[in-house]
Amino acid sequence: MSSNTIVIGVIGADVHAVGNKILDYAFTQAGFKVVNIGVLASQEEFVKAAVETGAVAILVSSLYGHGEIDCRGLRDKCEEAGIGDILLYVGGNLVVGKKEWEPVKKTFLNMGFDRAYPPGTAPETSIEDLKNDLSQGE
Repeated sequence: MSSNTIVIGVIGADVHAVGNKILDYAFTQAGFKVVNIGVLASQEEFVKAAVETGAVAILVSSLYGHGEIDCRGLRDKCEEAGIGDILLYVGGNLVVGKKEWEPVKKTFLNMGFDRAYPPGTAPETSIEDLKNDLSQGE
């Protein structure tokens, strides 16, 4: 496994590219090798990219509100591909409408994500968390 390769992308029928580019830049500047699969990405594309590159984490963005539907089962697909222990992060506008964050976060953690971030989270927050999570896994 490559110690600093991560896969990022925007899942489902979502075409919001600006945040994806910001994350790409921020994680690259922080020393990660970013494999950016872009927008309109399927779960299978995330998993395939992670397997092919030996990634240590998959970071999923969703901004159009259907993250819960688009992300359900991603941990299972990782396990089926032999990367069940990969770090899975998700963030953005994950649900439609204004909802309390804690129940939304709990939903994604229960789906197998290691971390879930609300809209407007600074990239530095997830960069710091990823560095910490990777150092604990060593």
